Amino acid sequence: MLNLFSRRDWNCQRGSRRSFLMQVGSLAGLGLSLDVALRAEAKAARSAREANCILIWTQGGTSHIDSIDPKPEASANIRGEFSVIDTVLPGIQFTELMPHFATNLGTFSLLRNLNPRNGSHSVADAIMMSGKPISPTITYPCFGSVIAKEQGNRNSLPPFIQLGSHVDRRARGGLAGYLGIQHNPFEVPGDPNSESYTVRDVTPPGGLSMSRVEQRRQALALLDNLPRKVEENAGALEATDKFYENAFEIISSPQTKRAFDVSKESDETRAAYGRHYFGQSCLLARRLIDSGSRFVTVSSGGWDTHSSNFTTLRKKLPPVDQAIPALINDLKRRGLLESTLVVWMTDFGRTPIINANAGRDHSSTASFIVMAGLDTPPGTVVGRTDDTATRVDGDEYYAHDVAATIYAKLGIPLDTAHVAPDGRPIWLCEGEPIRELMS
Repeated sequence: MLNLFSRRDWNCQRGSRRSFLMQVGSLAGLGLSLDVALRAEAKAARSAREANCILIWTQGGTSHIDSIDPKPEASANIRGEFSVIDTVLPGIQFTELMPHFATNLGTFSLLRNLNPRNGSHSVADAIMMSGKPISPTITYPCFGSVIAKEQGNRNSLPPFIQLGSHVDRRARGGLAGYLGIQHNPFEVPGDPNSESYTVRDVTPPGGLSMSRVEQRRQALALLDNLPRKVEENAGALEATDKFYENAFEIISSPQTKRAFDVSKESDETRAAYGRHYFGQSCLLARRLIDSGSRFVTVSSGGWDTHSSNFTTLRKKLPPVDQAIPALINDLKRRGLLESTLVVWMTDFGRTPIINANAGRDHSSTASFIVMAGLDTPPGTVVGRTDDTATRVDGDEYYAHDVAATIYAKLGIPLDTAHVAPDGRPIWLCEGEPIRELMS
């Protein structure tokens, strides 16, 4: 097919209608009518409007060699303490701590040739969650903030929610950056598995009645009508106004309260995800997506295993192994996997050599991504690392390619440009979608 436009436009499949129609003439030779082509365009546009994402962030650097990329033939000081098990795909093995992943590999894709090109906490959160390099002069927005900005609210639920507080903010990772605080995540700390779990800012504090909440809202409105003295602060004030407007809407919405009430789920469903923080957070993420939120981050801390790597992972990996396949299968049963992208990522991988503290250190050259849903081809394993899991063997992908893949699937054109506070345009993404993860 003759493509009259750039590779980026073709990969994103989100070019202008004019560019789309100019290519239609080349489709006739393939037997593709204008009607069929227009139907395909309409389907892509509809998918963009319906698309959701659940991002699972295991903060600290989850060890790839001890989970989904083991090296059983390596020496003992590299392969570690865990044995390996076969998966449903011939020739692909995981460690013994990943049995649910092994039996459910046919439902998701695994990228083993990711080069994170970073090995530092906080920097990793910023780079991996935005696909952009660290800049001393500007903070780039994370994926969820871009979705909140470009696609907005569906209803009273925040479009971008973060469950847990396990995102390192020192380099401003996981935030809206130059897009403004109104597009920051609605952050929900606490453990959804706890019987006393409550959501701050959804239930008014201390038994405060909704009538008093409304009185406070009116008081703020009166203050808002006072003259604003400094014109250059108008943008910041407008962002703050939007932030508080959204907060009041969230507090007063019965729909929001219902969405966060994970106790409404059956005991069987809760048990399938696992009665622990990680499992119930994944279940809550599904409830929030089902209720109208667009992007939910599930954050999990404690993965920086410089010491006691194997003892720690014996506790940390089983909840992940249980909950992520349960989430994917639950979304599929409910008809939500076609419109919901599930992504598991982490800071970086871990070094193959086991240190003197029975730990593994940061690896800046090898890591992984797990992805499912939204037309991600299931049962696909992409790439490999070398015999010691030190670096990628062959072609490799980077954080900006992961970002391009996520944006393309969620219907955000890669040639989107935003205007920074100083007036200069900033391109959203420089990567290309990972072809093996696109259908």
